[in-house]
Order: sequence, then C-alpha cells, then structure tokens
Amino acid sequence: MPTNRAVIFANGILPNVPAAQRLLREGDFWIAADGGCRHALACGRAPDVLVGDLDSIPNGIRQTLDRAGTVVKSFPAEKNETDLELAIRFAVREGFAAVLILGGLGGRTDQTLANLALLFDAELAGINIRIDDGREEAVRVWKRTMLRGAPGDTVSLLAWGVPAEGVTTEGLKYPLSGERLLPHKTRGISNCMLADEAAVTVQKGALLCIHTRSNIKPASM
Repeated sequence: MPTNRAVIFANGILPNVPAAQRLLREGDFWIAADGGCRHALACGRAPDVLVGDLDSIPNGIRQTLDRAGTVVKSFPAEKNETDLELAIRFAVREGFAAVLILGGLGGRTDQTLANLALLFDAELAGINIRIDDGREEAVRVWKRTMLRGAPGDTVSLLAWGVPAEGVTTEGLKYPLSGERLLPHKTRGISNCMLADEAAVTVQKGALLCIHTRSNIKPASM
C-alpha cells in the first residue's frame, strides 16, 4: 500500500493558490480530475495521473501534460459518475488511505453539493478524505476527527441527511456533549476554536464538519 497521500485536484474554484500550496507535502501523489489539471499546474507541476472525460482541459494544457509524462485515464462523456468521483475511486483502488481534494468547493452549487456528498460514500469509511482549498476544509466526522487551525477559526457542524447522535466537541467556544443535531436545523453553525486544535466526535449518523481558517489572507487581485 502506498505510504504517501493522494492529492486530487478537482475542477472547482481554488481561490488562494499559495494557501493551497501550503497543504501539499513532499511525496504526495497528484491526481487531476479533468479540468482540475489547471490547479495542479498553478500549484507547481503536472499531475501524475489525469482522470476524466477530458472535456474541460483548457487549450494547450494537454500538450503540457503529455510532455510531463502524465498518465491519462479517459472515460466517455456520457457516464454515471463525475470526474471527481472517478478520481476518488482511482485513488482508493491504488490503495491510498489518505486523500486530499483541492478545488472541490465553489462555482456551481450542484457540483459543490455533489462533491460534499461524496465524503459520505460508505466505501470511503476508514479513509482519511478531506476537501480543502487552503482557507476552508470540509470533512466527514468518522467517530472522531481532529481539527488543526488557530484560535478564532470558525467550525460548523451539519447533520447530513439523517440526525447525528452523540455529538461531542472539545476545544470549541460553545461545547456540545452527547447531543443530537438535526439535518433541518442550524444548531451546529458558527462555533469557534479556542486553541490550535479541536476535536469532534459522533456516535451515530452522518456529520459534516466545515472548518474555516481565520488567518488566511485573501489572494491578491
């Protein structure tokens, strides 16, 4: 099994490239989901693998990828999965236990919601998978999740589809202790980190955690 992490570049918005670059590590395996290859190039190099139907590749970039030796896994345009879902499946098949998705937020609302929904695929249980853009990260809480940030960061907890039972937090301004969050209520929105780390646990149900960093400056125009 690979000891490094897979980083998937989705074709959403990456608003702050320097902030995203700080999330990258030496040894990461880069996968681009179709047009997400432009984010990979903006972050410093061509992806190791390109996955998708190749309908969102900007002009001229395909030649750059060919010269860099990027392996292409192409699929028909008429398919039942998004390019990001295919890229995640590829990473899982390759044995990566940690997956970071960059560029999976923003842009089309339907695509953003679909990307968040992918975190709740039962086949990803036990895999450390997150969507991040450098300023904001989204993660499904599998039993217990640690957040690393800074005091003042915003943390929102949303029950996803079904009630989240036994929700307990540590290191947040408004603590929860074995509580129940409902998918049609806003009880868990806009909590605040008190230190560099916080923890969220859930006993049953589906819980989405959105962590917004407060110390990331907007990208220069």
